[in-house]
Amino acid sequence: MKLNYKRTIFVGFAFFLICAFWQAYDNTIPLILTNKFGLSQTASGVVMALDNILALFMLPLFGAISDKCSHRLGKRTPFILVGTIVAAAVLICLTFADNMQLKQISKVSSIDDPVAMQEIYDNEKDAKLQTPDGEKYVLSELFPDSEEYTKIPAKLIVEDGKVKASRKDADGKKEAPAEEYEIQPLVDRKILTESQADSILKHKEGSAFTNPVYSYYVAPARQAYAWTVTKQSSMPLIFFMILLLIVLVSMSTFRSPAVALMPDVTIKPLRSKANAIINLMGSAGGILILALGIVFKTSDVRNSLMSYTGYFAIIAGIMLLALSIFMWKVREPRFAREMEEQSKAYGIEDNVQDDRDAGSRKLSKGEKRSLFFLLASIILWFMGYNAVTSKYSVYASNVLHKDYNLTLIIAQAAAIISYLPVGIISSKIGRKKTILAGIVMLTTAFGVACFLRQSSPTMLMNAMFALAGIGWATINVNSFPMVVELCKGGDVGKYTGFYYTASMAAQTVTPMISGFFMDKLGMTTLFPYASIFVALAFVTMFFVMHGDNKPTVKKGLEALDVED
Repeated sequence: MKLNYKRTIFVGFAFFLICAFWQAYDNTIPLILTNKFGLSQTASGVVMALDNILALFMLPLFGAISDKCSHRLGKRTPFILVGTIVAAAVLICLTFADNMQLKQISKVSSIDDPVAMQEIYDNEKDAKLQTPDGEKYVLSELFPDSEEYTKIPAKLIVEDGKVKASRKDADGKKEAPAEEYEIQPLVDRKILTESQADSILKHKEGSAFTNPVYSYYVAPARQAYAWTVTKQSSMPLIFFMILLLIVLVSMSTFRSPAVALMPDVTIKPLRSKANAIINLMGSAGGILILALGIVFKTSDVRNSLMSYTGYFAIIAGIMLLALSIFMWKVREPRFAREMEEQSKAYGIEDNVQDDRDAGSRKLSKGEKRSLFFLLASIILWFMGYNAVTSKYSVYASNVLHKDYNLTLIIAQAAAIISYLPVGIISSKIGRKKTILAGIVMLTTAFGVACFLRQSSPTMLMNAMFALAGIGWATINVNSFPMVVELCKGGDVGKYTGFYYTASMAAQTVTPMISGFFMDKLGMTTLFPYASIFVALAFVTMFFVMHGDNKPTVKKGLEALDVED
């Protein structure tokens, strides 16, 4: 009995393209909504919650519909084929709406353009604005002279101990000769603090970095300008939302079929290894998109109003290429028949009749209490973690001024590497203790991130994101098995529903709540918000007394067998 790795990899291309899409969606849609349409963090959080709202009923619905499908291509393949083509096509169309809005705000779309800066100043000089740290200000009170405001550069560079403006030349291709940028007058007028000025001077010489004055006083004003334009002409936003809804519905139609395909074509004893391959394919899709973001410099302050046409076109191309490989190599009906034949040859009953015969049982009072606190823990850590994942690209662009693509690659790579040792540890000390350790790691990472800023050591920042990836993997590997450990075989579907209802409910509300706090108190509330919720999960996990059987240690690729 041996897993057909090549076949499983080809089956995994469906999950590869799904994860590629969602990585791009989580990174770019919040930036488009806030930078170009001027939406608040609360409003963008509502939009970012749409996919989870749809998932609550679309995933089980299309999972059930695909169960009954009898198409010549198989039960799952038709949904993957049609859903991917529609999603990829509409993803490209989404850039039309994006470019429509970019045209509407074209007067302010050029970075480091004095004319664009003057337009922002003239329209927003008397507006009440807010820095990423949550401090309120009026532009004309801080910058009475509009000429000074129009000269604020997006990026700075330190050369020979002096701070200079780093600008592109007239054609926008090469760096223009750097001109000195005086920061002491800004400190004297309390526009910059002494610590901010010191951190500017400590930057590595010759390396351009985002100007905090730009992030604090230009980006918020430009966002306010974009919202004013959106209110005056909302057609691009309406068009964008309609297309976005179509994309989300399209993706929802085939996620469950794509996940269900692996067990349809793999005999039971090999499904852990097969699921590990599927998860690796998904991680590869996400990392590829993050690498693409580095190439396109999507996190660069100069690209905050970039056109995403080329970027989205390549992502759509990646999705269609993955689909083409899937359709070329995966023959679902034949693979399913071969799986049934193998199951019979090995004497394996590949149905759920035995599980159904096991029936259901009532939980004891202690087990019910454990289930309640376990589901509460799931809600709490998803509230914290998903708040970060749905808002991180915005946070990194406005507060950290770091390439969010790179830090997310570090987190994902750390998670992949940690799956095997986490499996070994949980087999020795139990799932509950392992989860508690994961919560401590994730809370520590988010807690330290509360204090990280642009001037923080890059190594420390990367270490914290690696720790967050390890912590989340530690929690994720063990939480779902603890839920189903409480049930009899016949109740697995029911308890799986409990798990996904809890996690999806949290992922639905947390982008809105975290966005509300970011609007009212500043963007720097994101990591304190996440830290508090994850820390609270540590408390609720203490009351979980059941479902903690020490699992058999999984070796090799089986360690990557994690529920999605």
